Amino acid sequence: MNAIETQEHKDLREAVAALGRRHGPGFDRATLWEEAGKLGYLGVNLPEEYGGGGGGISELSIVLEESGAAGCPLLMMIVSPAICATVIARFGTDEQKRQWLPGLADGSLTMAFGITEPDAGSNSHRITTTARRDGDGWILTGRKVFVSGVDIADATLIVGRTEDARTGSLKPCLFIVPRDAEGFGRSVIDMELQAQEKQFELVLDDVRLPADALVGGGTSHAAGRGGEDAGLLQLFAGLNPERIMTAAFAIGMGRYALTQAVEYAKTRQVWKAPIGAHQAIAHPLAQAHIELELAKLMMQKAAALYDAGDDVGAGEAANMAKYAAGEACVKAVDQAVHTLGGNGLTREYGLAKLIAAARVARIAPVSREMILNYVSHQSLGLPKSY
Repeated sequence: MNAIETQEHKDLREAVAALGRRHGPGFDRATLWEEAGKLGYLGVNLPEEYGGGGGGISELSIVLEESGAAGCPLLMMIVSPAICATVIARFGTDEQKRQWLPGLADGSLTMAFGITEPDAGSNSHRITTTARRDGDGWILTGRKVFVSGVDIADATLIVGRTEDARTGSLKPCLFIVPRDAEGFGRSVIDMELQAQEKQFELVLDDVRLPADALVGGGTSHAAGRGGEDAGLLQLFAGLNPERIMTAAFAIGMGRYALTQAVEYAKTRQVWKAPIGAHQAIAHPLAQAHIELELAKLMMQKAAALYDAGDDVGAGEAANMAKYAAGEACVKAVDQAVHTLGGNGLTREYGLAKLIAAARVARIAPVSREMILNYVSHQSLGLPKSY
């Protein structure tokens, strides 16, 4: 780590870890979110001119990883500052930046992200949520599922599609939809997963939006990077940070589970020595630690590439990091529970709830199978099966 992280990064890790220890596994999400915002952690990746820390996804991933390692991960960090604020900072109009970035940086504003649909999943080419022009504004119609934290968000960044006047084909566009917009309905999805952030299904029933709801404004904002002509570019600029931050979420969770297991293995004694002295216990824990550290290295590479502006390189690394972290997290949690035996399923130790939570990193925001497809096509040059 000394050869990779700067002293500033180390200091950030220590500070966030201290914050995490103050709140701990029984944390109140709103209280922690507010304090993290006031301390500048939520906006560490955003431009200084809008109240951010002037850093990048490298710094933001440290915040999420360390809070997760302390047992108090903030899921909405993946969404609000990493996806939504990043997209607005890179592609938004000056007015959109002034309106949203300061609040997203200090945590006083939160934004959700809606891309997944019942029939399309996250396949942006099959998204059916459409936007049509209505005078100077837009009318948005469609459905979204598995949208996190809509009830605590001031707005949702919705991925829709508009019709290309030249070709008649549909192209992705991103819209900022306020939570109180007329026709913007939401309902809670009944999840077995225990999480402080709820999952929602959204129905957009002819939601009328002003012209400036379109991220980037018109067709040529920011040298061709904004509005209708750049929705796909904007989308993937947000999805790479999403994958990197999901990796941070998974690594933090895996580290938390592993820490609980190691402490238990050091003190739990059945025969003559603590159970951690037995290789059947020690080796799987050591393997889990190695795999989490390897996943962290790939996450750091992905974040560094993204922050350097290498979107193509970051895309490959971000997918690999998300895959590696998801696998490492599931294995770490499984071994932690197994190390504690029956105690691993009790509320006292808080590991049982991680069994389901760990699998989220394998499934969302993109499944491990789709990542393997990406790597086989993009990295290895193998032919596509779809």
